This record gives sequence, structure tokens and C-alpha cells, in this order.
Amino acid sequence: MGDTSIGTLLTGLIQDLGQLVRQELRLAQSEASEKFKQAQNGVYAVLTGLLVAFCALLILLQALVIALSNVLPAWLAAVVVGVALSVVAFVLIHQGRSNLKARNLIPERTLRSARSKPKT
Repeated sequence: MGDTSIGTLLTGLIQDLGQLVRQELRLAQSEASEKFKQAQNGVYAVLTGLLVAFCALLILLQALVIALSNVLPAWLAAVVVGVALSVVAFVLIHQGRSNLKARNLIPERTLRSARSKPKT
């Protein structure tokens, strides 16, 4: 121990710290990549599920048209279902557009809170 100078010890310590930091960065990068792939697989699963659900909805709507065609002409049953879906779509789009207006997106409570805080 007496042969090793403080400068040599500090140089070794700095090199070890640098190596430790590089290893930690590689570990963080590897973990982030793994988590990204996991999230990507989750997104793919959700999108596939939504596509299958949409197909199921189309089949159920066709079944509704067929059921209504027992009491109405087939063309009228299709029109009734189409109009009903159009009304639902219009209401949802109108509600969504009003929720997306700029004035509805302003964080009013946060702004009020920030204005009311005493200045230090």
C-alpha cells in the first residue's frame, strides 16, 4: 500500500467511476429498450383487439338488420339501422369537438391556483 501514490489511487478511482457510469447507462438503455418493446406489443394487442371488436360490431349490426327485415322490408331495415348509427355518430362527434375546443383545454384550476399563491 505504501508503494501506491494518491495520484494513482485517484486515477484508478476516476476510471472505475467512469466504467460504472457507462455500465449503468448501458443497463438503463437496455431496460428502456425492453420496456419500449413491451409497450409496443401492448399497443399491437390493443389495436388488434379493437379491430376484432369492430368486426364483431359489424356482424351484430348486420344481424340487427336481418332481424328488422322480418318486420320491415330489407332496404328499410338497413336504412333504419344506418340512420340510428348516424345519429349516435353525430352526437359523439359533436360532444368530442366541443370537448376539444381551446377554451375547454385551458387548465383553469391550475392557473387560478398559481395566481392565488403568495409571492415569496
